[in-house]
Amino acid sequence: MKRKISGWMFFLVAFGLFCVQMGYLILHARYQIEYADNRLFYINNILIVLFLALGLLLILSLNKNWKLLIGSFLLIFIAMNLALLFINDGKINNVSRISPNFKHVLSIKVDPESRKAVYYRTYFGVFARAKETLPYETTGPFSIEWLAKDIGAITYESTDQRIHQYIATYGDRGDGSSYSYVGPSIQGTWRAKNVQVDCLTSGITITEKGNSKSYDWKEIVQFGTLAIVLTDHYQAEWTIALGDNFKIDSAANTPPTGEIVLYKAELNNSKPIILRNSNTAQE
Repeated sequence: MKRKISGWMFFLVAFGLFCVQMGYLILHARYQIEYADNRLFYINNILIVLFLALGLLLILSLNKNWKLLIGSFLLIFIAMNLALLFINDGKINNVSRISPNFKHVLSIKVDPESRKAVYYRTYFGVFARAKETLPYETTGPFSIEWLAKDIGAITYESTDQRIHQYIATYGDRGDGSSYSYVGPSIQGTWRAKNVQVDCLTSGITITEKGNSKSYDWKEIVQFGTLAIVLTDHYQAEWTIALGDNFKIDSAANTPPTGEIVLYKAELNNSKPIILRNSNTAQE
């Protein structure tokens, strides 16, 4: 009895995955929706057939010849899909990272010939749609760091040997009814050990271990409503993101509470730095 129950459970899982696959094919044909990672198509095929085979073996009393036949078909099918997976992976390089709260998938697909990278906006977890081509051709691997549960920082080097950052954002820190700017939201002084951020009307100054550098607003690029990138001669140097607990009440004219995240534009060994407002940190 337990064998049959397990077998039917495998059938249900296979049917669910089959529905996902059919949904993908329909959405792709009508709305150019893709999997966040192209490899999921072939992995899903393998899992569907694998669960079907397991269900058959558990429900039906098959002789040795039938078991060999099912096993042989399964191995051939898996081998074919793995081969197609590796062939497709050579045509498009997939870069994907899951957010800390498992609600978002940061998806980038890179054409290795043209070196163009496309950022995909995800829907319903595994599905995605092309949103924007990264402004510079890439030369190598991406460094990806989640600065908050809904902010992903993408750092990469372009063909002109400059470092760039693209920030994927998936939410806001307000009610979502209007667009808000990060700069005015973080006016004031923010501090952490050996690091200070001063956000003034003229721009932003970063002080690290006693060394200061200022950026005026024309050198600052905003992404969504959650992050800004500070640049120098079109090269990214810092990202400032609003922390998960960041809050501001503009109507009350009070300093913002919570934290901001400072992240240096480096391909390796860069870690997010958490800063608090100097006014609220003393409370």
